[in-house]
Amino acid sequence: MSAIALTRIHSRTRELAPGFIVSLIVAAAASFLSEHYGAPVMLFALLLGMALNFLAGEGVCKAGIEFTARTVLRIGVALLGMRITLEQIAGLGWKPVALVVTLVVVTIGVSVIAAKLLGFQRLFGMLTGGATAICGASAALALAAALPNHPQKERATLFTVIGVSALSTMAMIVYPMIANWFSLSPQMAGIFLGATIHDVAQVVGAGYSMSTETGDTATVVKLMRVAMLLPVIVCAAMVTRMQGVETGGKRPPLLPWFAVGFLLLACINSTGWVVPAVQGTVNELSRWCLVVSISALGMKTQLKELAAVGIKPILLMIGETVFLVVLVLLLLRWGF
Repeated sequence: MSAIALTRIHSRTRELAPGFIVSLIVAAAASFLSEHYGAPVMLFALLLGMALNFLAGEGVCKAGIEFTARTVLRIGVALLGMRITLEQIAGLGWKPVALVVTLVVVTIGVSVIAAKLLGFQRLFGMLTGGATAICGASAALALAAALPNHPQKERATLFTVIGVSALSTMAMIVYPMIANWFSLSPQMAGIFLGATIHDVAQVVGAGYSMSTETGDTATVVKLMRVAMLLPVIVCAAMVTRMQGVETGGKRPPLLPWFAVGFLLLACINSTGWVVPAVQGTVNELSRWCLVVSISALGMKTQLKELAAVGIKPILLMIGETVFLVVLVLLLLRWGF
């Protein structure tokens, strides 16, 4: 490597380090609070990041915060692929697969239409619908990375992450009661919980609070929803291409590099060659990347901007969540 290249790397590292380190410290604090108080780590990361939003203005931290909110986020999404194997999906048979595909497509479609009717951009409907239908905050962040740039995109993303984290925590408490009320069998209860709760951690918590079988089934169904992230990202990338070129004048790729990484890791994980220690390390690294990037996103927003969104976005997200529960219960009743 030439001396010029080394100098550029050193200069770039020095430029990005302050913002990245601040984001990392916020993420560590959020993880500590989450472990001790039981609330979603993404929510703590967002709130702590917002408290430090003055750092994202002009100053030494700005470049690093921008890098963390964009590139580190995409690395985290790519690493999510290590959570999935094709064997896990095949083990439940075709009906849960059909259920998951149906609920993801229908929920996102209805969300886009509902957002338009409420006067929002289709972008916001796709963000909230994807977060509700796929995997909560992780899906919102992944979709935000793939969708076209828009003046309101970051605010919409942050609002979606806050909303979906709060709703997911409520679901972890309420949905097992719904499963008991409908007298669902352990496997059916697992399918219901895995198909409706937004975030993976809350699915695990709700499932294993009922029984081991319910927890195992809920986790696999949830991972099938995570697998739907790839085709949805591809659709988002196609929307970006159809809306024209980016500011740099280049057409965005049909399949973003982080989506390729997601697919490759899922395929590698499906071979069975990956030892549990490596799998666990990659999953933990993915989690940290997402928490660090959401801390940076929090720093890039203003509380007064979020406060100005009004009641309509809240009603949209609650409506999507209720719609998903009703849809899954109806599909289960029809024999899925």
